[in-house]
Amino acid sequence: MKIDAGVRIPNLMDVAPVVQAAEELGFDGLWTSEIQHDPFLPLAIAAEHTRRVDIGTSIAVAFARSPTSLAHMAWDLAGASKGRFILGLGTQVKAHIERRFGMAWEPPVPKLREMILAMRAVWRGWQADGQVNFRGDYYQITLMTPFFNPGPIDFPDIPIYIAGVNEHLCRLAGELCQGFHVHPFHTTKYIREIILPNIERGAQRTNRARNDVQLSSPIFVATDEAERETVRAQIAVYASTPSYRPVLQVHGWEHIGEQLSALAGRGAWNEMPHFITDEILETIAIVGPLDQVPDLILRRYSGLIDRLTLYSPFTLEELPKWRGLVQTLKG
Repeated sequence: MKIDAGVRIPNLMDVAPVVQAAEELGFDGLWTSEIQHDPFLPLAIAAEHTRRVDIGTSIAVAFARSPTSLAHMAWDLAGASKGRFILGLGTQVKAHIERRFGMAWEPPVPKLREMILAMRAVWRGWQADGQVNFRGDYYQITLMTPFFNPGPIDFPDIPIYIAGVNEHLCRLAGELCQGFHVHPFHTTKYIREIILPNIERGAQRTNRARNDVQLSSPIFVATDEAERETVRAQIAVYASTPSYRPVLQVHGWEHIGEQLSALAGRGAWNEMPHFITDEILETIAIVGPLDQVPDLILRRYSGLIDRLTLYSPFTLEELPKWRGLVQTLKG
């Protein structure tokens, strides 16, 4: 199991020392997220200032961009990092695509499948004769003149990971992708009963195996009372979102999600954490003293997750804590 770090660095001028420290500590990969800042720009700096770690997005919002614009960013980062870049994509939800990004919302799974195929068609053109002729239901890319063709690179096989919760996105990952970003709002029961079987079903469509798809996931960790309550509140927000209801259904907790959705609709955010019982908290999160956390993580996720990231972002201020965790987890 690889141990990765999430990095959230508001100022691009601060990226270099953070990613260098993370690599020196022994992390296997570094992930950026599309939350308050662009996820690709820090990775250009990370590519320059690291030599060993994988770098990738977990996630970039696919439908906020075109296949060609994503293809260009991924191509440049793959070249700059000498093949260490992983393109992680997520669909987001309808409200954010329409109202935050101002883009049209269309059926997400077929559109994401087509986006992946379109990007790969563009990459094949750049790596070969420059010709692109992709015609789909959502994207038609038929023009690539030499002026806009960046040409071949040494590392053209760019891994694509997609994120999701529902079974259809799991199947798409199995069918087409090198990896699947498991949402932090998950349980091991959900992974075993929903995610893995559906990845295997998708893989069968294209004569692939389950092991062709890496599972990567951030996990919640709470080592003291303050962290327990912070994680409890975050879980309550996720549990209130209808898109994530399948995780609750596996455990018979869907009524909790319905109650939380009603509270979120009224803006009663302070009341929501009370609905996350200790049983729910400890099923979703790793809860225990810091010195016991590595063993708890390994017992829960060894053989199940291929790449693991702590939900809390890596920071220079907590280097001793991170050093101990990484060293213990990596043996």
